[in-house]
Amino acid sequence: MRMAAFIVAVTGASGAIYARNMLLALLDLNHDILLTVTEPGLRVLREELLWDLPPLDDPDFVRDVLACLNRRGPAKIKYFNYRDIGACIASGSNKTDGMIVIPCTMSTLSGIAAGASGNLVERAADVMLKERRPLVVVPRETPFNAIHLKNMLDLARTGVHIVPAAPAFYQKPQTIDDLANFVVGKVFDLLNVEHNLFKRWEG
Repeated sequence: MRMAAFIVAVTGASGAIYARNMLLALLDLNHDILLTVTEPGLRVLREELLWDLPPLDDPDFVRDVLACLNRRGPAKIKYFNYRDIGACIASGSNKTDGMIVIPCTMSTLSGIAAGASGNLVERAADVMLKERRPLVVVPRETPFNAIHLKNMLDLARTGVHIVPAAPAFYQKPQTIDDLANFVVGKVFDLLNVEHNLFKRWEG
């Protein structure tokens, strides 16, 4: 299996479990992770997962993320502060295999759809669009209003994959992780990442 490098952006929508399971799955598959987390994203990681994480500008942030993931050894995660618009992932000359915004707030989705590039998440997503690289957003909101739907349609028309955090049940999930892993697996399918995160429908 070819090792790849994916940008993972964690924003402040509910659904931190999806971000956690995405990171774990990418690490299990030995892919490189270019991680950025917004301030609201950090709050959700702390509140929903009870992760004891330092501020985003703490030099030990990645070490503590890995500890929360119960991982040791050389980190396959490179971290970028979401305020650092000079980070390498803000440039199209930096080669990556795709980007996942998981979970994706409606404000982040709006910023990407508008081309705002107001922070590193939006700028990195804009790079994916202009370089025609895979971009997957995982919105976690319900119900959607007309503005949300218009923004998603605008992004879909540019080739962005919209994967709502809506797990299926045909695979007979037994745990919350089974539900989260279904969504992660659907993202992987769009990125052509081989995985065994859920049982596929066989009729």
